[in-house]
Amino acid sequence: MQIVLYQPEIPPNTGTIARLCAATDTRLHLIEPLGFSLEDRYLKRAGLDYWPYVRKTVWPDWAAFLAGREPGRIVLTSARRGTAYHRFSFSGDDFVVLGPETRGLPREMLDQAGHVVRLPIWGQVRSVNLANAAAVLLYEGYRQTGELDRREAGQDG
Repeated sequence: MQIVLYQPEIPPNTGTIARLCAATDTRLHLIEPLGFSLEDRYLKRAGLDYWPYVRKTVWPDWAAFLAGREPGRIVLTSARRGTAYHRFSFSGDDFVVLGPETRGLPREMLDQAGHVVRLPIWGQVRSVNLANAAAVLLYEGYRQTGELDRREAGQDG
């Protein structure tokens, strides 16, 4: 699995997601434009000293990402549309795409998507924090595909 942040806006969220990716050895893709510089002190602070361990690729736009990425299924996320993540069947080659914090993924992308997942929300909020959503989706995907068990077994030996 790989995490894709489409036009992220808030440095601490991206830093926290980068730390998650470093902790799980998960590739991180950043689709420009970014709402900050990769040199931003808040971004670096959230990622702490883990940035050297983040396998990241920065893409100039969505088209470049689609043309240059490895093979795999694209799974878009939405706060209100799609299959609840716990009912969705993740695959090991999924690219989980999360949209910008203030507006989410564009409607055109969601309308054309083959796979859209959401985190159920029944409280009075617009959405779940981007970094929290990334963590929930990544670990659920790794759980479903058996990756958690494989990696745990590798650490136990």
